[in-house]
Amino acid sequence: MQIAMIDDKIVPADELEPAYLDRGTFFGDGVYEVARSYNGKFFALEEHLQRFSNSLSATGITGVDIEQIRKRVQKAFKAADISNAKIYFHITRGSEQRSHTFDVGLKPNFFLTVTELPDDTEEKSKGIAVSTHPDWRWKRCDIKSLNLLANVLARQDALQKGCGEAILVDESGLITEGASSAFFAILGQTRPGDPAPPEASPAARASRSRTLQTAPLKVNILPSITRKFAINAAKNIGLEIVESSLTPQQAKEADELFIAVTTKDIVPVVKFDGQIIGDGKPGRHTKLLMQEFRIFTE
Repeated sequence: MQIAMIDDKIVPADELEPAYLDRGTFFGDGVYEVARSYNGKFFALEEHLQRFSNSLSATGITGVDIEQIRKRVQKAFKAADISNAKIYFHITRGSEQRSHTFDVGLKPNFFLTVTELPDDTEEKSKGIAVSTHPDWRWKRCDIKSLNLLANVLARQDALQKGCGEAILVDESGLITEGASSAFFAILGQTRPGDPAPPEASPAARASRSRTLQTAPLKVNILPSITRKFAINAAKNIGLEIVESSLTPQQAKEADELFIAVTTKDIVPVVKFDGQIIGDGKPGRHTKLLMQEFRIFTE
């Protein structure tokens, strides 16, 4: 007789609930998304659903109707009745006895949670410290998969160092992104006389000569939704966009740093591997970006 053990209880293997045989548990064989709401309204839900669909396609998980997923997300959000919410959902390939190969006819498993998402005003007003960590993740980080052990270990290492995020560095010594965020640097010196679009605000015109730098989107970078909106915000305030990887030393020498993540949008970084950035306070341009991002959410 084949058996299984759950804690101290032995049960026949054929009596196990499907949840115990989920390929997501065995292999991390699934993909996920995290969306959010502001003041009772979804933010960028269609973009999140499109990325979810891309992840499903890239991993060959079939039998999923994205329209049904949209309806489930909307139904759960309405039932939770949380104005500012984090909506997490994932799909695994399905449940079956453990085997690396899979039955192509498996029924995918869906799971979702809706939880409160308070705005961390202290982090945004004071900024956070970050620390670097080797990028141990797999080579298809453009897929938002459930394989997050490397991210977990990096974040825990940062926490133990008193930092709010881990910044991942690849084997070439280049920063890829945060363990759970996109990473940005603001570089260059202000030249007030530089040209700017006529519709730009005075602050935007003063910012014209500065650049916003972040790693280019490749298979080792998650196509972050918040990253896209942060770049749009940067364009709106007149920053030049440079998609090129940074070294940790370049990050330390930047005028300003920040991370961008769905659950927090834009968060200033004021310390990088122990090095104070700027004057140790959220920079002027980062504050402008936070204001611009808030317009998107409204």
